Amino acid sequence: MSKPKFQTEWEEIDEEYQQLQETHKIYRQKLEELTNLQTTCSSAISKQRKCLKDLRYSLTKCSKTCDEKELELITEIKSQIKEKASVFFDMEAYLPKRNGLYLNLVLGNVNVTLLSNQAKFAYKDEYEKFKLYMTIILMLGAITCLFFLNYRVTDEIFNFLLVWYYCTLTIRESILMSNGSRIKGWWVSHHYVSTFLSGVMLTWPEGPMYQMFRSQFLAFSIYQSFVQFLQYYYQSGCLYRLRTLGERNQLDLTVEGFQSWMWRGLTFLLPFLFFGHFWQLYNSVTLFRLGGREDCKEWQVFMLALTFLVLFLGNSLTTLKVVHQKFQKNHEELQKND
Repeated sequence: MSKPKFQTEWEEIDEEYQQLQETHKIYRQKLEELTNLQTTCSSAISKQRKCLKDLRYSLTKCSKTCDEKELELITEIKSQIKEKASVFFDMEAYLPKRNGLYLNLVLGNVNVTLLSNQAKFAYKDEYEKFKLYMTIILMLGAITCLFFLNYRVTDEIFNFLLVWYYCTLTIRESILMSNGSRIKGWWVSHHYVSTFLSGVMLTWPEGPMYQMFRSQFLAFSIYQSFVQFLQYYYQSGCLYRLRTLGERNQLDLTVEGFQSWMWRGLTFLLPFLFFGHFWQLYNSVTLFRLGGREDCKEWQVFMLALTFLVLFLGNSLTTLKVVHQKFQKNHEELQKND
């Protein structure tokens, strides 16, 4: 007598279930092995760093009393130590690590390290698309507020959108940094300052001072979004080309400023950037003048003036530093060739 159809189906499902249990058991074992390997690697890197730090200190002391031949050897060893530090950074991109202060405050001590290259690149691409889409939305929002909807509620929605956008950027950038992206310096701090500025704009109450600055701020927001769109469009193409040539890291990101790798084909962006930087200075001067009026009672005016001044100084000095370093490097290369 043949088995009923449902019994045959049940036996097949049960057999697959047994296989699943075995596969899951192997997975748990491999996961335990992976965790042990991660701990071993992290400990070894910490030990290596400490040993190299002690060695560097000893080499610095020796270099003061050694002869010329030993000095050459010390210079070579120091160069190799520097290379090892870069290798450790790349290794740690694939190892769990403690979150920085900001991520701890926002997410808690959650492991945000993505273990595969595919996951890292997917997250990076999602970050870039998020920036592009939000730049377009913010540009359209500023145009709508400036030319069509002169209402406080629409201004509040736009300013809240700015706060949310910059907060989200800082969180995503922190996660990318934990996964090996080399975002550093002012271009990291820039988004924290922008978050603060947007938050102050959000709390600025309706009044004569607000209306006097409103159009200037919205026009600035339109121009800033336009420049950010230009930067994304041209930087992403340039980064793709440099990654293909092996000259940039796969997790390098587009930034809202100018960096040394942009000299190849992106110097035309500099006038747009400097115009935006000086517009920030103009905003600061305008707000300081408003803050000096007798009828100005809002604390937001003076605070925004200071924040725009900080943004102008940070953006312009960082860009000028990159330009100066590039000219200095070109000058040194010309001297060597002569």
